[in-house]
Amino acid sequence: MSNNNLYNHEVRTIRGETQTLDAYKGDVLLIVNTASKCGYAPQFTGLQKLYDTYRDQGFNVLGFPSAQFMNQELEEETAIAEFCSINHGVTFPMFAKVDVNGPTAHPLFQQLSKEAPGLLGSKSIKWNFTKFLVDRDGNVVKRFAPADKPEELEAPLRELLKNSAPVE
Repeated sequence: MSNNNLYNHEVRTIRGETQTLDAYKGDVLLIVNTASKCGYAPQFTGLQKLYDTYRDQGFNVLGFPSAQFMNQELEEETAIAEFCSINHGVTFPMFAKVDVNGPTAHPLFQQLSKEAPGLLGSKSIKWNFTKFLVDRDGNVVKRFAPADKPEELEAPLRELLKNSAPVE
């Protein structure tokens, strides 16, 4: 069943433009809540490697900074973009800071958490670098824990890309 309402979510890019996720319709997506000052920040490099390897096959990484966990994100979006680019070579799409839990959680993360609950059915996101793998139809296929390294996601990602053709 196609869950196209994922694409209706309005988001703000890290550069301040407003858009919907409709721009990524037909791509396999890895949606990640990120934080520059987190111990998992080296994962930016692995996420970029996945993006570089598979983007020509219709894959996108979407990074959403969040300061909800011990305020581990920089204050300004320009500083976040600069940090990600300079320290990790990030060229995949990054978005403005969002909350991922609670009453102020961005509707995208409310949906992702509902469709792919964490351990013991918990809908809350436990920490930075929680990752959601989404198929080309907008269905949340799997949730990965913060400790799951990007390279550990390569097999399920390849399987998803292999089993679905890019939308022309």
